[in-house]
Amino acid sequence: MEKNKNGVWISIVVVLAIIVTLVFLFKKDKSAENIVGTEDNTTLVESTQDTVGVAGIGAASISYTNALTKYATRRIQLNSSCQATPNSVTYKDNTGIMIDNRSEKTLTVKIGTTYTIKPYSFKIVVLPDIYLKNKTILVDCDAYQNVATILVQE
Repeated sequence: MEKNKNGVWISIVVVLAIIVTLVFLFKKDKSAENIVGTEDNTTLVESTQDTVGVAGIGAASISYTNALTKYATRRIQLNSSCQATPNSVTYKDNTGIMIDNRSEKTLTVKIGTTYTIKPYSFKIVVLPDIYLKNKTILVDCDAYQNVATILVQE
């Protein structure tokens, strides 16, 4: 009779261990949903806009997830080598675009005005209202010049 009770207790302990393991794995999978696929697969989605030094656009903070949705067709992504993706784009004047720093270091980006963008952060920049038919803005990043070209149209 005593051996039978020991067998029941061992079964209960094994079942509880399995349940605890499943709960742990489920929570770990849920936290993985907050990661965006990038070159190194380590970028947290829920960063917010780096609003330091952003003037004239209300500087309201927006989450990375919302910015990716809102600026899906108006985003320039920079990596740690300042390579821009895409590197040549055309937008209308007075258009807000997302400059997305996907590197582990702070980048200094010049798009007419110079911006400092923290690691894995972004800035929303409004392209200037131009008076010429077409105007080209060359994007510089840290010591690299002309990493991207933005053609601004009326």
